[in-house]
Amino acid sequence: MSDGLYERDVLVWSQHQADLLRRLGRGERVNDVDWVHVAEEIEDVGLSELHAVESYLTLIMVHLLKIQASPDDLAVDHWHTEIAAFQGNAQRRFTPSMRQRIDLGALYADALRQMRIGDRRNKIPRPWPDANPFTLDQLLNADPDGLVQGLSPADPT
Repeated sequence: MSDGLYERDVLVWSQHQADLLRRLGRGERVNDVDWVHVAEEIEDVGLSELHAVESYLTLIMVHLLKIQASPDDLAVDHWHTEIAAFQGNAQRRFTPSMRQRIDLGALYADALRQMRIGDRRNKIPRPWPDANPFTLDQLLNADPDGLVQGLSPADPT
């Protein structure tokens, strides 16, 4: 199908392609399935789910870093609530095949970058670990208080 519908209106294109695929599934002969774009869109669905889980994991880490940096902030309860929401959303979208594709080190580095950009006026260096201290299972399932404690460095005295 090279009439440009995919580029002009992906919603109409997707509805038309879904109809054609359903007809094929019923045994009808159809000729104008846009196989190249159908394959791309199917692949994009999976990547979109992976990126959504990665985004939730990064948000969890950002909020954990906020709590660790400012444990007495009035927003701590709100951050805990958001972590719980992000965990629930990540759990619902997570699939076992994502485990091998998620780079927690890169996601943690992004969370640190976000925190440092937002914390640029603070002259006191934050004691955040340089390397990711979390496992995927912890981020998806653990209580935020336990995760924040895992961020705290040992007492240097």
